[in-house]
Amino acid sequence: MSQDLVIRTRIDDIVAPSTFVPRRPTRPAKSEGGIAFKMVADYQPAGDQPAAIADLVTRAQGGVKDQVLLGVTGSGKTFTMAKVIEQTQRPALVLAHNKVLAAQLYGEMKNFFPDNAVEYFVSYYDYYQPEAYVPRTDTYIEKESAINEQIDRMRHSATRALLERDDVVIVASVSCLYGIGSVETYAAMTQTLAQGDTLDPRQLVRKLVALQYRRNDANFGRGAFRVRGDVVELFPSHYEDRAWRFDFFGDELESITEFDPLTGEVSANLDFVRIYANSHYVTPGPTMDQAMKAIRAELEARLADFSARGKLLEAQRLEQRTNFDLEMIAATGSCPGIENYSRFLTGRLPGEPPPTLFEYLPENALLFVDESHMTVPQIGGMARGDMQRKMTLAEFGFRLPSCVDNRPLKFEEWEAMRPQTVFVSATPGPWELARVDNIVTEQVIRPTGLVDPETVVRPVDTQVDDLIEECRAEAAKGADTTHFSIIDREGNRVAATLSINYLFGSG
Repeated sequence: MSQDLVIRTRIDDIVAPSTFVPRRPTRPAKSEGGIAFKMVADYQPAGDQPAAIADLVTRAQGGVKDQVLLGVTGSGKTFTMAKVIEQTQRPALVLAHNKVLAAQLYGEMKNFFPDNAVEYFVSYYDYYQPEAYVPRTDTYIEKESAINEQIDRMRHSATRALLERDDVVIVASVSCLYGIGSVETYAAMTQTLAQGDTLDPRQLVRKLVALQYRRNDANFGRGAFRVRGDVVELFPSHYEDRAWRFDFFGDELESITEFDPLTGEVSANLDFVRIYANSHYVTPGPTMDQAMKAIRAELEARLADFSARGKLLEAQRLEQRTNFDLEMIAATGSCPGIENYSRFLTGRLPGEPPPTLFEYLPENALLFVDESHMTVPQIGGMARGDMQRKMTLAEFGFRLPSCVDNRPLKFEEWEAMRPQTVFVSATPGPWELARVDNIVTEQVIRPTGLVDPETVVRPVDTQVDDLIEECRAEAAKGADTTHFSIIDREGNRVAATLSINYLFGSG
């Protein structure tokens, strides 16, 4: 069997070889390269920040693979990260363990670098119920999801910026470890247009359809195009409030203008543009044909295995579902749950990691793992939970065995693929500390000079009496005292003893 038709013969995990080498695909020439990082801030480094910035920059430029920035809360760790990016002039990925933290970091980085490409890459699902099967109750749970169009646009903007610019900061959640389309295909499936080009407008329309843009002359929104005589208008996938207009005279592209799709006001005249696909999973026709052959080959092998084991129900279920998917792919180029066939669409072998955002990063990129004591363990557990769910689906005939290859990166794969890394935390975990032999860059003194208040721990048996005595001592000095209690009974006792008001909380 040829390499194009390599199939999975079992559903258990395939351990990658110890000599695993991540892919470093070639990238096209950048059309907007050469822009320098320029940080904008109303204040200068203070406290421990100057020393921390100098230490991190020196080590990064010296090729040190791993560093740890140990900074207390409020010491300005995000400011320090931004300064390191500015002084090294290298693209960066800031990795957070959830959307909330990622949004906070994105806002801060956007303010620090208003003239550079600061992008946001998180899961685009507002709601996501993964496909699953519970054998004990014979319950099949169909996949349900709601996609946030705004976040999808920002994801497209992020991948495009990585391929077109040098001054890029991507703020991402751990969802960037899940598979997206391969960078080779995404970069190759583009259309570059320049003023004066000779091109049939109908050929441009066919190319836009191949890039999964939809024609909609009435409702012109992101990811759509419309045709009006010799004028083709396109709303690119990465723009929120700008569109492109291509004016043809016969087969000659006379002009390219950028305009506001709401008002029609022209904002710029462009010499050339590069159009990226409206989906990260765009696939060329020949690749799709090869993928369908491989899917059929795996289906035949899996049906033979089910029949040999007497699992006729599973065989019938798998045959019906897979053939329906193949008919949908042949007719429309896609199907519900097409991500389960991603290994065939990207040309990966069984057990190989899927293409992720890490393959889009240039080799000179920096990685900042924020709140590393939380993020690193989360990375380690993501692939294991996903694998168990997919194995159950494959065992009972809901999916082909290759569905288990649609997964997040395993920890060892992420470890091999990540670039130079700075782990940022107030309490670094043991794994990060072991990577740097417990040698950390400290940022303890805040820029404001404020230090943490002294904390005194008293025995629990006399805590209320101790508190009352301390309150009386402060009152004798004419000072005010605020007492926070998590137990209403304790707060009532203190208030009654001191004859003061007690403010009750609600929950």
